[in-house]
Order: sequence, then structure tokens, then C-alpha cells
Amino acid sequence: MRVPWRLLVVLAVGAVTVSGTAAAPAERVARQHVPSLELDGDSLTWSQLVTVLEADRVTVHLGLKSRQEMAGTRRGAEAALAAGQRVYGWNQALGPLKDEPLPEAERVEFQRRVLRSHAAGVGPALDDRVARLALVLRANTMARGAMGVRPEFVDRILELVNAGVTPRMPEIGSLGTGDLQPMAAAGLVLTGEPAPARFQGREGPAPEILAAAGVAPGFTLAQGEALPLISGSSVVTARYVDAVVRAERLLDTYDGAFALFLEATRAEQGAFDARTHEERRIPAEVEAARVTRALICGTGWMTDEGRKAMGDDSPRIQDAVSIRATPHIVGALRQRLADARGHVEREANASTSNPLVFPKPGGGHEFVMGGNWDAALLGHEIDALNAQVADLGVLSQELSARLLADKWSYHLPANLAGGEVGLNSGMVQVQTVAVALVPEMQQLATPAGTLSRPAKFGQEDHNTMAMASVRALHANLDRLETVLAVHVLMAAQGIDLIKDRMAAFPLGQGTVRLHRAVRRHIAPLGDDRYLTPDLEKATDLVRSGELSREVRAALSPGGHECAA
Repeated sequence: MRVPWRLLVVLAVGAVTVSGTAAAPAERVARQHVPSLELDGDSLTWSQLVTVLEADRVTVHLGLKSRQEMAGTRRGAEAALAAGQRVYGWNQALGPLKDEPLPEAERVEFQRRVLRSHAAGVGPALDDRVARLALVLRANTMARGAMGVRPEFVDRILELVNAGVTPRMPEIGSLGTGDLQPMAAAGLVLTGEPAPARFQGREGPAPEILAAAGVAPGFTLAQGEALPLISGSSVVTARYVDAVVRAERLLDTYDGAFALFLEATRAEQGAFDARTHEERRIPAEVEAARVTRALICGTGWMTDEGRKAMGDDSPRIQDAVSIRATPHIVGALRQRLADARGHVEREANASTSNPLVFPKPGGGHEFVMGGNWDAALLGHEIDALNAQVADLGVLSQELSARLLADKWSYHLPANLAGGEVGLNSGMVQVQTVAVALVPEMQQLATPAGTLSRPAKFGQEDHNTMAMASVRALHANLDRLETVLAVHVLMAAQGIDLIKDRMAAFPLGQGTVRLHRAVRRHIAPLGDDRYLTPDLEKATDLVRSGELSREVRAALSPGGHECAA
């Protein structure tokens, strides 16, 4: 039975220094608490992956049980080779050259040349946090003991992680059929080749960076160790974790922006009645409606009396589909994100490589060639998430558009102009920023997993394209940040334009704190002014997670009595 690794908070010994100067007491206390992880290949959890992604520093080591299992498998792999088994990447070449045997004297040199030849990626580098998570994920998959690598190889990977060294890993080149190019770049740094690496904000050739970090300058891969490093899905998984974390925060922000919109338009509350959503029997939808009810709890604006204060004497009956169906759309996305966490946990604790080494029923070990590097499930799940992210962008843009028109906004000043309408054009051009971005989001939501291309003389005749999928997802999350910033900026403006007429009525207990958060950074629009800085500030407010944190605080048990 595997011993599960534990997430501990440890106190580092000794004063923390920066450039030889002792850190300030508060900084020293903050930096001394470093999450410590023990890998066993079987029990990484979602919360622990997020910790690796977001912590300033982590300390990771290989568990004793896994170390023993890895050593035993390595001995079995070497015995299988000695007995004559021909194995891809061990004593045979790769790809279209798979039938070329490797003489024993060349097999160690072959590992170095595999890394060199496969490190052909281009484009932006992975964020350091994502690169670090990819290394930890790869180390954990190796810790399962089915890849035939030495425990010393995992130690080397974790030596870099613990020292704070991250390889520069270009994100373009992988087809999702393994992490070949980015992990080969990592392998060059691991082995001390002059590939670029980063440490404490500095980038340079690996030998210089390793020396600066106090890490041994080189490491020699043994027979068969290059392929287990690069043939897998750890980079895709790490980027997926990052995307899910981002999407969750942006979805919280959407909840806040939607609540501000509801107040500005004095929407009817019946669409969020718990009975309606419980009858649909989708738990994530029920929760989405509860969140909206909690944010607007106590509102006087969204009542018949509040609407009459704005001259709306006729019954509202019901609002547009974009308003009534938001719990359904948000609930579906929340369910997708919950499913993603389960898929990621399974992937993080699986042997995602080829070939694998297994005990034989009659004793000894044997290699089995297969396709466990393929990230088909992740790739298609990423495509599906991207489609829903794009749909959220469409929904947000539709709502912000409603705020511009008298009929759709229920008598807000045209264009949300703060001064004399006509002389002032208001926020119409702010809203067109969202209109411009949404078609790009829709285009980027085309599922890359359906666009396979054959490669390498047909040896790789179907490719998952998962790296293209996750790159498109992150690009859409970037755009969604701005689309939501438009939504937030305009909804807050709508509230300010009528707040004097609505002075007798309170905002909801969640929306009032969200409105205050926006106004801490951006003043209401009076007469027309240069609006790019406002929109940039709003985008920063979304991207930083400040609005997401306000939503979470409003929903916490101590937030207010309506959060339950």
C-alpha cells in the first residue's frame, strides 16, 4: 500500500536573505512558511496542485516507498533488456526510426541527443509557476514506478524545483501527443546544457543559473530516461490547472458583474427562486441561483417599489433570456470546472508515458508499448471548457449592451452618459470593446481536438492537439477579463446614474460591497473623458482577482446573513 504524501507547513531554519541582506521581520515570517510535499505517484489532490501553482516556494521530495518501487522496476527493466527485449527509446530509436537498433555503447549518448533534437519549441515561454507545476507532475508520474527511471532522476527534477530554478519552456510545438518540445527544453536544463533557465527573476544559460542557485551543474540521464521525461501530458495538465483556476475566479467575477447589472436594471427576482432551480435537478445550477440571491439579498432596487421610483409602473412580468437563464449557463460552467478537477487529479496520478514496465505473472518484468502519453480526454475537455468560456463572454457582452438602450435598460440615460446626453456620448465605445472581442473568442473556441494532422511519416498519424486547445483556452480567458471589465464598469455606472432617485432603497448586501470595490479604483463617469485608463483599471481589477475575492467574502458564513 502506498504511503500518501502529506501537505505540511514547515518553518524554514535561519534568516531569509535577499542579495545578502537580512529580510524584514514581517517578510521573513511570510517567507518561512513553505509548503512541503511528499510524492508517491498516487495521491496528489487538486488543492495540492493549486498550492504548487500559486505558492512562492515549495519543497518537494520523493517518498521512501516510491523510491524502493522505482529502484525495483529499474532493475527489472534492465534485466528485460539483457534478456533481449527490443524497446522503443531504450535500445531502439524513436519515431519513424523505431526499427533502428541502438548499440549498447550509444544508449546513454542517445538520451542527450533526444533532448537536443526534440527541444525545437518556439513562441512564448510557459509561466514559471506553470513550468514548476509541470515538473512536479512529471516527477509524480515517475514516482508510480512504471516508467523504469531511477529515483535519482526524480531527485534531480525536484532539486531544481526546491531551488527555485525553472527551465524556459516554449509553448508552441507540441501536438498534445506528448509534451515533447517543452519537456525536452526542461531536460536540457536538468542535464546542464546551455539552454535558458530562470532563477529569482533572472534568465540565463542553465550552467550559470544552476551555479547561482547552488545546484549541481550537470546530470547524466541513464539508458531510457529521456522518453519518460518528454513522452507524457504534464505540461498540458499544468496549463489546464492554471486555466481552471483562472476560469473559477472569472466566473466569480461574472457573478458579481451580473449582480451589479441586476441592480442597475432593477430586474425581477423570480428567475432566481430556489424552487425553480431545484425542480431542474442540476446541483450546480441550484448553487448558481443561490449565489445570485445571496449577492442581491436585501435589495430595495429590485422590488416593485424600487422600479416605481424610476417610473416603471407596469409589472415587469419577466426579464430577457440572458437574465433568466444565467443560473443555467453559469451552473453548466461550474459543473464543467468541477469535472475538470477530477480529470486533473486522475491525470496527475497516472503513468502517462510510453513504454511502461510491468511485473510479469511468472516473475521478472517486461516492457509494454502503448499510447499513454496521449492527452485525448484532457484535450477534448479543454475544448469543451473553452466553448463555455466563450459563451460566458457572449452572455456578458449581451448584458452590457442592454445597459446602453433606454428600452433594454429600463430608462437608464442613453449610452450611460453621465452629463448632458448628446453632448456626451457616454460609454458606447467602451461597450464596443466587448463587441470586438467576442467574435475573437468564438473563433478561438473552435475545438482544436477535431483538427488532427498526421506527422512523422505517418508514425504519428493522429494527434490530439491538446496544446493548441489549452493555448486557445488561455487566450480566451485573457479576452474574457476585458469583456467582464466592460460589464463591471458599465453596471457600476448604471447604478451611479440613478442612485439619487433610488436613495430611499438599499442595494443588496453583496452588490453594495462590489460597487464600493469598483469605486475604490475608478470614479463614476460625468462628462466625457479619456476612457482607456478606466477600462484598463477595470481589467486590472478583474485580472487581480479583487472582485472575485469580494464575491467570495460576500458569500462566506461571516459575509452576511443572506449567504447561507
